[in-house]
Amino acid sequence: MRQQIYFQDLGNMRYKDAWDYQEQLLQQNVAAKTRLRELEDAGQLELTADRPDTCHYLLFVEHPPVFTLGKSGNINNVLLSEEHLAKQGIDFFRINRGGDVTFHGPEQLVGYPILDLEKFYTDIGRYLRNIEEVIILTLADYGLKGERSPGETGVWLDPDKRGYERKICAIGVRTSRWITMHGFALNVNTNLNYFNMIVPCGIQGKQVTSLEKELGRKVDMEEVKERVKKNFEKVFEAEMVDMP
Repeated sequence: MRQQIYFQDLGNMRYKDAWDYQEQLLQQNVAAKTRLRELEDAGQLELTADRPDTCHYLLFVEHPPVFTLGKSGNINNVLLSEEHLAKQGIDFFRINRGGDVTFHGPEQLVGYPILDLEKFYTDIGRYLRNIEEVIILTLADYGLKGERSPGETGVWLDPDKRGYERKICAIGVRTSRWITMHGFALNVNTNLNYFNMIVPCGIQGKQVTSLEKELGRKVDMEEVKERVKKNFEKVFEAEMVDMP
């Protein structure tokens, strides 16, 4: 049976507000799992009128300029001080996802899947590869060949051509009781100058790119969103419905 995923476009939202919202949805799902296990252990599940259950979500958002550093990230990959960033109106957060430092900003499509992987598969590596596949299919819709770079989570162009490697989508996730949060950041018409202030994802000597730069034109954000949604449904064999 195809899983149903509730979709919500949050528009433009500050990073901390979106982070808090993700945490809220994750904790609701964790609580449902905990209650379900308690009822099963007590042999009361069949007697319960309202069976607790988890829900899947996919959130889209654009953030004002912000740098985020993953829990295992190196602060030295942020090339400016927090004070200097604040003076330029750029937020900075140390967060609880995997990965190193990345940038979020206007005209970048950020996607946060909050999924219960126990309803799909309990394999984080497979989950990351599937998110990459969603982006690879979306790039193919624009005539671009997105690829994986061994040992480097995300989606790249020309990862095997030394000096020409270009990252177009960063990915970093967290799971709790197999509930996911955080996700991917696809550069659409993103101002790439911000990436000069960091060592993107902690990877030295490689470039960052965007759909706009690769295609030589501005790309319609709403069109990209629809294509990512369609490809997400395809890869995860799920049905996307609007949040009630």
